[in-house]
Amino acid sequence: MSGHYEARFAAVGGQGILLAGDVLAEAAINYEGLYAADSPTYTAQVRGGPTKVDVIIDNKRIEFPRTTAIDFMLCLAQRSWDRFAKDLKDDCIVLIDPSLVHEVDEKYRVYRLPVIEITKKKMRKMVFTSAVSLGAMAGLTNIVKPESLRKALLKKAPRGTEDANKKAFQLGYDAALELLGKSG
Repeated sequence: MSGHYEARFAAVGGQGILLAGDVLAEAAINYEGLYAADSPTYTAQVRGGPTKVDVIIDNKRIEFPRTTAIDFMLCLAQRSWDRFAKDLKDDCIVLIDPSLVHEVDEKYRVYRLPVIEITKKKMRKMVFTSAVSLGAMAGLTNIVKPESLRKALLKKAPRGTEDANKKAFQLGYDAALELLGKSG
């Protein structure tokens, strides 16, 4: 990666998406040799309220750790889209769960992937939403290598959940490649 990259993961409290930002920053720092900063935002209503985590990745030291031009946004709730879909670049890659986000600005590069359905049906536990989301991001972007994300995810995964997290990541990755018409 060269340059500056900004990512945002938005959902509602309880969906577990904040972990995705932490894992992305960890992957960039520890496995890609980049600089990264993640900044979660919680609303007053933690469970069910809009939440987001912003991640800045750069090949130079990050002097201002606030996003101003988002390159990638994943959103898993309409309320979160309504609240946090700002500062997006014109060519921003937007990944939404179409069963939960119905109204988006189509001026962006919008991809629809049923992240929650994939997590529920294939993993049977919502705690794997972050892993599915990270896999999907890896499939749609080249910001951090998939292997770096896998390593960071496994480092953060609770003991005994490593195989399930690997599977969840791969499900998201494969689904994103399918959206792009590619195969893994």
